[in-house]
This record gives sequence, structure tokens and C-alpha cells, in this order.
Amino acid sequence: MAKRKSTNLNKVKNQVSFLEKHLRGTGRTISVAQAQANYGITKLTARISEMRSAGLQVKTIKNTSGNTAYKISARDVNGSRAKMFAI
Repeated sequence: MAKRKSTNLNKVKNQVSFLEKHLRGTGRTISVAQAQANYGITKLTARISEMRSAGLQVKTIKNTSGNTAYKISARDVNGSRAKMFAI
């Protein structure tokens, strides 16, 4: 069996950069529970707030479990696809 490539499950160093790369334009969503369990991000709502302040279009939705989840559009509020947070 092939081993699956995974992200560091203990702690993501630059959380905002990781979230931008992981979510922006991919169609993926992330909830607070997923962020904490899988990536060690304990204050997801604060990171989402930082991303909104920087100009990213973040949508708040309900996932299949009924929990709040976040999704990021490929384009920011100005229509650009350029990365905002460098890794």
C-alpha cells in the first residue's frame, strides 16, 4: 500500500499561510474541530478574521455535521488571485 502524504499534524507553523494554500480556490472547507484535530490550529476564527481583514473572500457555511465551516474563494475582494500570505 502506498503511504499517504500528510501535513504536520502537531502544529502548522504559519497558520494563515497554510489556510490560504489549503483552502483558497480549492472548494475545501474546514471547521474548528477539523482545524484543531488535524492541524493544531486552536483559534481558527481568529485566523479567519485576519484573512478577511486582509481582503480574502471567506464564506461561512454549515458542513454536513451541522457545524460552522469556512471556505475561501479563489479571488480576493479586488479580483486578484495573487497570494496574500507568503510561507
